[in-house]
Amino acid sequence: MNLLSKYKAILVALGLFFVCLFSLYWFLFSPPSDPLMRKSIMIKKGSSLKKVSTMLKQEGIIRDATLFIRMATFLGKKKEVKAGEYEFHTRMHPWEVLNILAKGQVKPRLVTIAEGFTLSQIAQLLDDLEIVEKRAFLEKTSSPALIISLGLPYSATSQPGASLEGYLFPNTYHLLREMNSEEIIQMMVQQFKKVFNHDWIRRGSQLGMSLREVVTLASIIEKEASLAEEKPLISAVFHNRLKKKIPLQSDPTVIYGIKNFNGNLTRADLQRASPYNTYLNNGLPPTPICNPGKDSLLAALHPSLVSYLYFVSKNDGSHHFSSSMEEHNQAVWKYQKRGFRKLSK
Repeated sequence: MNLLSKYKAILVALGLFFVCLFSLYWFLFSPPSDPLMRKSIMIKKGSSLKKVSTMLKQEGIIRDATLFIRMATFLGKKKEVKAGEYEFHTRMHPWEVLNILAKGQVKPRLVTIAEGFTLSQIAQLLDDLEIVEKRAFLEKTSSPALIISLGLPYSATSQPGASLEGYLFPNTYHLLREMNSEEIIQMMVQQFKKVFNHDWIRRGSQLGMSLREVVTLASIIEKEASLAEEKPLISAVFHNRLKKKIPLQSDPTVIYGIKNFNGNLTRADLQRASPYNTYLNNGLPPTPICNPGKDSLLAALHPSLVSYLYFVSKNDGSHHFSSSMEEHNQAVWKYQKRGFRKLSK
């Protein structure tokens, strides 16, 4: 090879070197897209780095899938990419993307479980958010093995159709799409146990009530009360009725026992035999009818010291409370115009 050929080879090699250097610089320091766009990327368990890189390239998060793989290999993070749902934007540098994947900084979902939600409503919400499938979640909430493993007393699970109704505490949770039903249930029950502490358990014992009974009563209060300040009064009505062995006559309990309730509670419904029909049965229903919040649980444990046995809706979210049937009937006439019933015993 003559001198000119050598110079040409050197120039070609240098050219290729600078092209590679520029490509690497372009890859590392030039954002994939100028308009900033946020993208949610779901990395499934077992996904290879090649598959992940291809997906990131297709979504516009990185410029070059091959260079991304080489970078991860060079940095020793080829096998550190973790599954989960991530949020990236199109102006991130590739090493930022890799760092997030390697640390498993998955995107949390803030999910609010409202006070008074039933298990079915919670399951439907999680299904709608594509976190877990509704049927699988409901199956887990009625698993005796899981219920017992969560440390709930046997009395809370020994009733017909026993489930975790009442023990999934209403709160805002940081949930991840890759979480399974059992993990979510454990999180919610642990929050319940954190709130329902030993002092509350002791107070329940003083009232002669088991954990199941307190939670069941709280769930009825949750469904009956619109105003937090009325919850201790509604609690007092039910405590007084239980002591006097008067049926609770609570519409929400009847509704809970009706499969596929259509929103219209009829006189026939009130006469239909059901473990949850507190018009026909004395005492509390066999299980909670929803998942009550802290205020309702406190109200169940600390009823107001009043003699009320009745309450009727004023149609503005509040109620009129009465100690006698005569006063109650007058209130029903005044607020419900001869027909609409609310604890009209």
